[in-house]
Amino acid sequence: MSEHEDLSHDRLKNHFAQRVIHQARQVLEVWQRLQQHEWSGADMAEMSEANIRLLRYAERFGQAEHADLARAIDHSLNAVLANKGRLSSGLISELNLAMQRLSRTGLRHGDQFEQTFLPPLRKPVYLALEDGERAERLAQQMESFGLIAQPLGSADAFHAAMAERHPAAIVMDVDFSGPGRGLALAEAVQQKLEQKLPLLFYSHADTDTPTRLAAVRTGAQEFFTGTLDASTLIERIEILTRVAQYEPYRVLVVDDSRAQATHTERVLNSAGIVTRTLTEPIQALDELAEFQPDLIILDMYMPECSGTELAKVIRQHERYVSVPIIYLSAEDDLDKQLDAMSEGGDDFLTKPIKPRHLIATVRTRATRARNLKARMVRDSLTGLYNHTYTLQLLEDAASRARRDGKPLAFAMLDIDHFKKVNDSYGHPMGDRVIKSLALFLKQRLRKTDYIGRYGGEEFAVVLPDTDAATATRVLDDIRRRFAEIHYPAQPLDLTCTFSCGIAELEDGLDAAALSKRADQALYAAKHGGRNRVEIYQG
Repeated sequence: MSEHEDLSHDRLKNHFAQRVIHQARQVLEVWQRLQQHEWSGADMAEMSEANIRLLRYAERFGQAEHADLARAIDHSLNAVLANKGRLSSGLISELNLAMQRLSRTGLRHGDQFEQTFLPPLRKPVYLALEDGERAERLAQQMESFGLIAQPLGSADAFHAAMAERHPAAIVMDVDFSGPGRGLALAEAVQQKLEQKLPLLFYSHADTDTPTRLAAVRTGAQEFFTGTLDASTLIERIEILTRVAQYEPYRVLVVDDSRAQATHTERVLNSAGIVTRTLTEPIQALDELAEFQPDLIILDMYMPECSGTELAKVIRQHERYVSVPIIYLSAEDDLDKQLDAMSEGGDDFLTKPIKPRHLIATVRTRATRARNLKARMVRDSLTGLYNHTYTLQLLEDAASRARRDGKPLAFAMLDIDHFKKVNDSYGHPMGDRVIKSLALFLKQRLRKTDYIGRYGGEEFAVVLPDTDAATATRVLDDIRRRFAEIHYPAQPLDLTCTFSCGIAELEDGLDAAALSKRADQALYAAKHGGRNRVEIYQG
């Protein structure tokens, strides 16, 4: 086969793969829409039809991973039909897991630690910049983050690329191919498209309001000026192009009446809400630690303890202070309802309640709780988990690892000579480096890993189901590739490295001791010359 035939064959394979990925997005979009209301037979039929098309395309075009996932989704959907349309929490969890895996396929690394770039089947980002050297440098930087970027040198090259394949996003210089021509070029392209592409404009010099207004009218979602670094650009592209993953709400129902608890569970399950029921309130705290619900529904009157007493006990634990508690009871005395809400409750619903009212209340309260929790547990600069919550996640992961007999690794990372970065280049550059490493870790670690900003230039990673040797291979590869990133600066571009210490959970070791061991390994890496990964040696 000639080189030309090889290229044609590769382009054909990419085209077919894109058909499959497009259909996968269709399935995910239907799945997300299902979360907005109670699921109906028509909803399930639409999901099934979209998934059958995915399976057909995946089998026809030889995309084995998509085919396996489509079969798993089909199996869960058939189980729902066999259950007469009722959704159990187990079926919802199965569907959600398959959807999460589907959303990563072709977009991010899979669950396994395969240290390769993102699959080449992912759509590229087109770089239409007036400065060709800048575009080439930016493309190389984006490749370090695992994204494919294609620099285009002229308007003709841009049109040819668009005719062959639509990109994930377009980065357009306002003066590409001539003063102001980039604006006109982008506008002409967008007008021909039914579904507009994410469009980001760039100008080397500061621009006036009319120019920015013209960019907005072409559909621009971002406008960069001056320097254009890869980490900031990729962070924005990720937000604009991501197929959002839906994580079902999790509700714990505590009611001594098994019939009432089962009824509530079925109502919530019918709306795709994962529900656990508990008829013995004394077990509530153990269930909370295991299940980590977004919301709790309590019966007011139970023989072992009342709902208000249980609410007080729950509120005594700091990590559950912000979890909404809804009382669901036949009590119709308003004064007693108000008294109950003053004892740690957030809402009071009177039985019998219409299913759609219950679903709407749960969704509203759970959404607010998630938004509040995200602000409480995440670092404002990077969006990673903060120090306190990272340690909570480590404790939870350690408990699960001991229970399931699986390995657990904990890593601590520290950017080398970071004070020099701030002193020589200023704090804005320091923040850029911190955000860059945060994004790099999010790109290259699994969704099942927890990444936290431990403080300043220090990061922490919880790696479930991973031994120290595997964690070392993963983080050492990340270390090498992070060192290749260049940050535009004068007189020379800046590059940074990090040191890393890793410890593995052992019998008799708690989360605090594991964290201390990782810190000691990090200390050894620093004193061993920096820019290296060390495993704790006892």
